[in-house]
Amino acid sequence: MTRIDIPEGSLFGLANLPYGVFSTPGTAPRVGVRVADSVVDLAATLGDDVFATPSLNAFMAQGRPRWEEVRRRVTELMSGDVPDEAVHPVGEVTLHLPVEIADYVDFYASEHHASNLGRLFRPNAEPLMPNWKHLPVGYHGRSGTVVVSGTDVVRPRGQRKAPDEDTPTFGECRRLDIEAELGFVVGTASELGSPVSADEFADRVFGAVLVNDWSARDIQAWEYVPLGPFLGKSFATSVSPWVVPILALEAARVPTPVQDPEPLPYLREREPWGLDIDLSVVWNGDEVSRPPYREMYWSPAQMLAHLTVNGATTRPGDLFASGTISGPAQDQRGAFIELTWGGKEPVEVAGEQRSFLLDGDEVAISATAPAAGGGRLGFGEVRGRILPARPD
Repeated sequence: MTRIDIPEGSLFGLANLPYGVFSTPGTAPRVGVRVADSVVDLAATLGDDVFATPSLNAFMAQGRPRWEEVRRRVTELMSGDVPDEAVHPVGEVTLHLPVEIADYVDFYASEHHASNLGRLFRPNAEPLMPNWKHLPVGYHGRSGTVVVSGTDVVRPRGQRKAPDEDTPTFGECRRLDIEAELGFVVGTASELGSPVSADEFADRVFGAVLVNDWSARDIQAWEYVPLGPFLGKSFATSVSPWVVPILALEAARVPTPVQDPEPLPYLREREPWGLDIDLSVVWNGDEVSRPPYREMYWSPAQMLAHLTVNGATTRPGDLFASGTISGPAQDQRGAFIELTWGGKEPVEVAGEQRSFLLDGDEVAISATAPAAGGGRLGFGEVRGRILPARPD
């Protein structure tokens, strides 16, 4: 038997207990929970085949009472001894995509980010579009290109047209970017035609992950009128391997910023789901930004309510993300197009002046939040490296 040592100040203590999918040499992927620097095999520990599967979907579909029961059992077990064969050092396992992604929606919920991009793209107009403060703006992405942290990203190719060009050309992206985001994983399904209210958020959403929504800005700029993002977004979206339970984030809840005008009734929350989460963006080893999630105008509960208000269904494994997280200060901007003001104000990265991503660049996004009982809990990281575009 093994007793897991949890050092004081660990970001993966009993107040966190994030879930993931892992494998060891010669074994199939299965569900585990992270405790300090160990991964605990839940099928071997709890004797339940729902955890012997290569995704969290079946467990998530069992609903919140089951999530609470398992969390209580795991907390009790981690206070004692665990079978030796169920405990693996985190550095010796392979981590996989934790959920089978059903649908993927990305929002645009930061007023700071939306206002900055509005000033960049429409300098002689109001920064925000007329609808922005009335509803959480979003788009449907491509679930098949959501990948786990550590997966290399091939530079995309497509049509692009610079302002000084008369006609579009085809080729590799010249303005490759990141978007530091928080993603929310739906656990329980809803029926077609039945909206999910904002107050059902904690019963429907299982947990949160870090998201890097890689963005080909030049491809996006040419294609997005009139229907919005498409090929400039759909080539890759990276997520962290650990799903932090919503049950672990109660201590991180804060009010959202003042919403003026007051949202329509279906977007109102009795207790807002703002979250006090601090992110860090590291580019080739240098921290270049610290986006604060607490500054997000629209809450994830409002995003879910808006996503379903027309009767759209949700399924276990649906992922919806916040959009770029940005704060009021320059060093709190969560996308490089914003951080470098469209490339006009480069930042120093590893001794070089940089604006957009070059082949070989690596970006890592991490985050922490207040934990129940004091201290902080961690999300791990979402990391990706850029590979050259593939030839014809």
